[in-house]
Amino acid sequence: MRHTLLFAAAALALGACSKAPEPAATADTAAPAPAAAEHGFGPEISAEDFAAHVKVLSSDEFGGRAPGTEGEQKTADYLVAQFQRLGLQPGNGDSWFQDVPMVVTTADEATSTATISLGGAETPLAFGSQMALGTRTAQPEVFVKGSEMVFVGYGVNAPEAGWNDYAGLDVAGKTVVILVNDPGFHAGDESLFSGKKMTYYGRWTYKYEEAARQGASAALIIHDDAGAGYGWDVVKNSWSGAQFDLPASADPEPRLPLQGWITGEVAAKLFADAGLDLEAMRAAANKPGFKAVPLGGASFTAKLNSSIRETSSRNILAKLPGTERPDEAIVYTAHWDHLGDHSLTHGGDKAAAGAEGEDHVYNGAIDNATGVAGVLEIAEAFTVQDPKPARSLVFLLVTLEESGLLGSKYYAANPVIPLKDTVAVVNLDAMSVVGPTKDFVVIGLGNSELDNVLKPIAEAQGRVLVEEDGVEKGFFFRSDHFSFAKFGVPALYAKGGIDHVEKGVEYGREVQSHYTNVAYHKPADEFDPEWDLRGVVQDLQALYGVGRELAGNEAWPNYVEGNAFKAARDASRAGAAAP
Repeated sequence: MRHTLLFAAAALALGACSKAPEPAATADTAAPAPAAAEHGFGPEISAEDFAAHVKVLSSDEFGGRAPGTEGEQKTADYLVAQFQRLGLQPGNGDSWFQDVPMVVTTADEATSTATISLGGAETPLAFGSQMALGTRTAQPEVFVKGSEMVFVGYGVNAPEAGWNDYAGLDVAGKTVVILVNDPGFHAGDESLFSGKKMTYYGRWTYKYEEAARQGASAALIIHDDAGAGYGWDVVKNSWSGAQFDLPASADPEPRLPLQGWITGEVAAKLFADAGLDLEAMRAAANKPGFKAVPLGGASFTAKLNSSIRETSSRNILAKLPGTERPDEAIVYTAHWDHLGDHSLTHGGDKAAAGAEGEDHVYNGAIDNATGVAGVLEIAEAFTVQDPKPARSLVFLLVTLEESGLLGSKYYAANPVIPLKDTVAVVNLDAMSVVGPTKDFVVIGLGNSELDNVLKPIAEAQGRVLVEEDGVEKGFFFRSDHFSFAKFGVPALYAKGGIDHVEKGVEYGREVQSHYTNVAYHKPADEFDPEWDLRGVVQDLQALYGVGRELAGNEAWPNYVEGNAFKAARDASRAGAAAP
């Protein structure tokens, strides 16, 4: 999920191309959709139609759908053709696209270095196997020399919780070393923040932002599988090759010169060399009043050389105008992007991309061709609905999710329908292919009144709403609905669970675990004709039902009392109601 448009069809690989994007396809010039004519799509939500979309979008022909590649062109052509087939209107005035400015930064790992110095000894760190390092400065060369290293626990500054890991500390020019997740997680203490359930303070994006606000020169997060919710391979794959970002002019959030991750093994050695015990320090960081600890005189020196290219990617969007209140909208969203072909996005460096003969294409079938296919199926259901929706429907397929939710972040800052008039957002990301389940997972269950809209629909299907398995992994903050939630728009992110109707919980957990360990952000995330898509059909019917309900009434759902996003919703609706 990271986590996801148009150049000339002959666009060169990322990292090797400096050519400006050529004009995108328009409603009159969009290329024919691959395989669209070969499959007879029907108006009902069906497993066959869903599978046909996923198979095309995740094919090797689309090259992993990386922004700025030929796969981007093919993805856009396919999706526009599908929107046209459904008779939808362009979603951004007379355009199917919203330009999203982006900076492409590709680190030259061969000429870049990173070293920890302590007690006269120098420990070089290897890119990929020991650390991941990047910059958001759009500078071709970033140099941090002899930066004092200090352990700041979880790197959290939360005044409302009376917690500040930076209290009394000046980190200007220093390198902060930070634990992943938030206070209370490893101790399982429900009295600290939300205990096992990750808050936004646990997200790696927040930690870098806060370190930048504090004036640090670099920030290194210590990886551990449990705290992050994924293995080191996910970090390595996600941070290697071309990295995408919004230009600073389009994103006012503070930025560090250097930011990255180190493995648990590297961190344990660093702490031991500094006369500290990592686990003891982790335990100390879980307690109120924790004070930052200098790492025994350790310093960090790094030189990062990168190629920088400014270009743009695109959100793709279509609209079905409402018959009575067209200025009010329900938004269905999914990210179309994935990690691309690493033999190309590494600038042709086969050593970095993988061994000779290995599969270099990160097809992103589940993540997130399934979500895109789901939006297309739901859109088709709305086009044949009788009576027609009173409110408008916007079908928003965003770019650059895998680079930090950038496409949805940009849309939320530049919406085609004002967020105060956006009734709700329904997000589809990495649909469950477990099969029919008794449970329907709502990521962030209890956050908003949208749960009350979904609940009777799920119950009519014989299902019960449950919170996500692994609340400590912070899934609510890891997909595109979060970009809207920060502005107070109620957001629903729900999908099938693991309690298989016929095979039980253990079977569902096994399928889910296999995806996480074998396929997530890896080339193995490919279309499988053996998937059991009965559960997907139920999920799509339920999520369509939520939109149908909201598009046919005058309700304005909100976040529940006490939720961090309710104040933003109250303020936006108060502004909407003002004369």
